[in-house]
Amino acid sequence: MEALVTENRRNWDNRTTVFNRLCSLILIAVFIYTGLDKLLRWEASRNAFRNQTFPGELAEALAYAVPITELLITGLLLFSVSRWWGYLSSILLLTVFTTYVGLIWVGAFPRVPCNCAGIIDSLGWAEHFILNLFLIGLAVVGLYMFQSKKPKASASGF
Repeated sequence: MEALVTENRRNWDNRTTVFNRLCSLILIAVFIYTGLDKLLRWEASRNAFRNQTFPGELAEALAYAVPITELLITGLLLFSVSRWWGYLSSILLLTVFTTYVGLIWVGAFPRVPCNCAGIIDSLGWAEHFILNLFLIGLAVVGLYMFQSKKPKASASGF
């Protein structure tokens, strides 16, 4: 019986590891794609940031910060030692993006700006919002599964 329990635990651990890696790979692909697209189409991306509803100085800073942050998050997600921070950073950045997309979608701004990457340009605001929610969900599930895989600290004493 103990061998069966051990085997089931090993199978669960393997599935958890595979799903965790899948979550991180999807997020890595999205952040590499969007970050590199902004850098490769630098002038268009910078102009799109300037077209946003926030002040010009902030737009200029974000034109540099957003793609660099996306690529840094990619780096964090690549390695198991930093993956927890990568998931947490993904959740934070995607929450900010999703909030902004949601505000645009409900008409909170006088005009409709966009600084989306490549294929995401073809999505409407509702689809973009749903995609971002899906990606946040992946990051949350990945973070949870990554946490559940860590060995628990045991209390010594008593």
